[in-house]
Formats: sequence, structure tokens, C-alpha cells
Amino acid sequence: MTRVLTVALLASLLGAVALSTGALGTRPDAQAALRKSLPDGSPAGIHKIRHVVIIMQENRSFDSYFGTYPGADGIPGLAGNPGKVPCSFDPKTRVCVEPFHDTSDRDSGGPHTVQASRADIAGGRMDGFQAQARKGLEACRKLQGIDQPDCSIPGGRLDVMGYHDWHEIPNYWDYARHFVLQDHMFASDDSWSQPAHLYLVSGWSASCTKRGDPMSCHSALKNPGFPPGWPRVDPHWKRPDYAWTDLTWLLHRDHVSWRYYVAKGDQPDCDDNAMFCAPVPQNSKTPGVWNPLPRFDTVRIDRQLGDIQPLQRFFEAARRGMLPAVTWVTPAQAVSEHPPALISRGQAYVTGVINSIMRSRDWRSTAIFLAWDDWGGFYDSVVPPRVDALGYGIRVPALVISPYARRGFIDHQTLSFDAYLKFIEDDFLHGRRIDPKTDGRPDPRPDVRENERILGNLSRDFDFQQRPRPPLILPLHPPFT
Repeated sequence: MTRVLTVALLASLLGAVALSTGALGTRPDAQAALRKSLPDGSPAGIHKIRHVVIIMQENRSFDSYFGTYPGADGIPGLAGNPGKVPCSFDPKTRVCVEPFHDTSDRDSGGPHTVQASRADIAGGRMDGFQAQARKGLEACRKLQGIDQPDCSIPGGRLDVMGYHDWHEIPNYWDYARHFVLQDHMFASDDSWSQPAHLYLVSGWSASCTKRGDPMSCHSALKNPGFPPGWPRVDPHWKRPDYAWTDLTWLLHRDHVSWRYYVAKGDQPDCDDNAMFCAPVPQNSKTPGVWNPLPRFDTVRIDRQLGDIQPLQRFFEAARRGMLPAVTWVTPAQAVSEHPPALISRGQAYVTGVINSIMRSRDWRSTAIFLAWDDWGGFYDSVVPPRVDALGYGIRVPALVISPYARRGFIDHQTLSFDAYLKFIEDDFLHGRRIDPKTDGRPDPRPDVRENERILGNLSRDFDFQQRPRPPLILPLHPPFT
């Protein structure tokens, strides 16, 4: 009996040590839990999550926020990461600019179109960021005039090679320390905000030629149909129609509740290589770059336009403990972190959203997925994998926050926003995918992104066997040092 107890105690201690390393699957009981599955094929315990909240912010690369985070796959040569410190050549100054600590609260970033992404990646060298930012600045000055304040750079210095750390974004680093940081989350598309938000709700970015006809749609990265209010819109503009299938179609069919909450304010709409442009008003009733669902046929057919609501309704639902099963939260420009918005305001806004969930009785059954929709022209060191002609895009910051999230865990899996759809489908839809062969609405999408072999599984960021963890209420306005 003594020998059995000693062996058991040793195994328990070894398991605790392995867990502290943050390596995936090292804890025996967690590993066994992952191997188990329910009859519908989803991992054991996933149905403890009854509320998924996706908070999408704007325009930051992984390295610009977490490039020096301990243990993460960050900037080479810094914070203990192997390799030589990289640089990006500036054609104007003839200097190769290395990453630097950016203490500014306001950034300018760089162009973030398809062309800019491929120029930044530069065939895998990841050194085109400075030249693209210079090109974007020059384009703005040609368009608006060199003396226009819209084309000014905070501090007079291109900042795409700058990175922030716990001094500027303490709350984000606190979430990483207490919950899960994903250091290989790539934007689903190799482009800008509009395709990113389309992927977030439908797993595809497309343009359709016939209203109400999913088979008339074709892949589109640069222009999936500009929304109303576009600053330099084609004079022959016509209202876009998103006829292909999105996630709400499956959710409605299975009686799964959802809401898409939109903050009232402005959204920036920048085309071509523009880094600076006039804002466009947005609210829950205005279709736009960050609010695509009103243009989806499925939402109108299902009479669910009312499920696209003002952000204030989200706070009311959280306060009453009545969050829907699936929630998207999208910001207004001022709190989006999209340059030139202040980082501190965006962090305060996100903290307020998360605090409201943590104070709700829904916290014990919620998974929060926090990410940034594209890289915004900022430097990143990791070459994106290619899964098809549309993506992946450049790496972005991403966090998982939940009472069942692993503590201080760094997830090195290859992920994209498609992993959010996959998790929701596994949790609420018995593993059914947005698949034209099975979902009842055929469309010509090139692939079913949730089924890509390279795509990781978000369930590995959870320990559904652990005691639900208490809330971590953070200050809305931590010191910006």
C-alpha cells in the first residue's frame, strides 16, 4: 500500500511540474481528457462552454504587442528568442531599421492591403514593412497635400518596426500571464479589415454577381463589395450582396442564439495603400467593413437583422446573465486600436468588455476569444503559411480568457480565425461545418477552412477538468509607462 501511495504521489508531483512548463499535453490527466470525445465527436468537456464571445480589435501584428513576451515565438534576437535581430530597409533614409521599443500611445502603422502584405512578406524575408510604410505616407501626401495633418506621423517617425510591451499594454500582458496567449494566430485572409470580418462570420471572403444566388459568388480579397459611405467609391457603385452561407445560417437552423454587437461611432475605410482617410459613421443599423452581417442574405431570410445590436445591449445582457450562445463584439474607431486611435483607449474598452463578462453569472460558462483583425502594416517575424489563394495573412495577437483556460499557457498551434468557427461548430452544432456539400446552401467556396489539416484546435487551450477559475478584474486605466 505504501509503495502504491508513493508512486501515486510521485506521478502527481511530476504532473504538476510538467504543467508549470506550459507545454501542451504534458499533464497526464489533461492529455487523457483531450483524447476523450463525446458521441458528436467534440472533445470531452467542451459543452461546459455555453457562451462564446469573440472580441475583435484592429490592426496590430503579434510582434508589435507580444514580440518580447517571455516564452513566445517573438522577435529574433530579443527577449531570449534565437536568431539575429532583423531589420527592414527604409528607401528614403537608406537605413535598415531594427525593431525598437515604441512608447507612444498613438501609432500610424502602414498600408495593409493584399499588395502591402505580399510586399511586407517579401518572399519570406519579412523585411518590406519600412518601405511599405514610406510608400503609404507618400501616397497620402500626394492625395491630400503634404501639409495636411491627416498625413502626419506621431512623433515624426515611422513606427511599423516598433513594439509595445507590458509598459504600454499591461492588461493584455496580464491576460496572457493568467490565461492563454496564442503565438501562431494568423489572419484568415491575406488582406485587410473587410475580408477579415467576412471570414470571421462565414469562413470566406467573396463577391457575388447575382443577388440571392450563392453560386454567383467568387473569392475576393481586395474588394468583396465596398459598403455604403466608401470614401472614394466607384461612381457605378451598387449595394453589395453577400449571398454565400455564413455561420448564422447554421446557428439559426439549430436554434442557437447569437448577437453581433456594434459600437456606435466611426469606422476607418482606407483603400489602396492609404494609411490615413476620412472616417465613416457606423452603428448597428449601418452595414460596413466591421458590420458585414446586414448584407448577408441568410440573415435577412432568417429575419435576424434584429440580432445585430448596439454595444450597450451587450453590457445589459452581461449584467442580467443573459449572454447569447455566440457573440461578436466590434468596436468603433476611437477604441479600436486602429491607427491613429490611442492604444490606451482600446485597452480600456476591451478591459471593460471583459470585466462585464467576469462580473456576470455567465462567466463560469464563457470562453472569450480576443484578437486583432489584421497586422495593420506592423512588423512581424513569422512567415504566414499558405492554405489557399486567399490566406493565411500575417500573424496577429490572440488570447483565450475563460474559467477553464489553462493558466499562463502559450499555444504554439497554427491557428486562424477559422478556428473560432470550428470551436463554435464543435460546441453548439455537433461538429457540422459551413460546408456547401452538407449545409443545404451550396456555394463555390474553394475549401472548408475549418477542416484544413494545418489548423489547430482551440479546445487544447482549455482544461475542462480544472475547477473554474475566478474572475480577473483589471483596472480600466492602468498606468501607461
